[in-house]
Amino acid sequence: MLPGRVPCWQPGDRLYSVRRISVIFSRLEKGGTHAEDALLLVILISMILLAGTQIFLRNIVDTSLFWGDEMLRVMVLWLTIAGGLAASRMDKHISIAVLDRFLPVKAQLITKVIIDLFTASICALFAWHSGRFVMGSYEFGDILMRSVPAWTLQIIMPIGFSLMALRHLIHAIKRPFTWAEREHNPS
Repeated sequence: MLPGRVPCWQPGDRLYSVRRISVIFSRLEKGGTHAEDALLLVILISMILLAGTQIFLRNIVDTSLFWGDEMLRVMVLWLTIAGGLAASRMDKHISIAVLDRFLPVKAQLITKVIIDLFTASICALFAWHSGRFVMGSYEFGDILMRSVPAWTLQIIMPIGFSLMALRHLIHAIKRPFTWAEREHNPS
């Protein structure tokens, strides 16, 4: 085999199947990352344009869009959930790293896994209760902006928190493997 070349696995080979699944998950993760980033960008730009339009209309034309303020509040909710999802993707959520300075490396790993599992369980709890909230909104027929069912705009909460819980669970599972790989292949 030439240097820098990837070996050619044959279908049916166990390693081929694992590599193929890994490639599929990598592509899905990359697609999800692009979708999250696009969602964040679209929401932020839309918020800026809508807020600017509202300011212009109020100060110059002495009117406003009747749905503008409610839509901005909904967009803040969506931006917050999408931002939290992006932070969980990059493992950049708010944390207090006091113990990391004093613990040995293996204890740090265990602590991080426990924190990931705790965060996943809290996000799952938020997903459950926000799902109950959205169901209540659906059952009561709550309406936003005069005609939009509220649950269609609030559905981001249980979906976002479920995805965050899943992400932190994946972090908890992957962390020991990436640590072991780093220990065996120091760069």
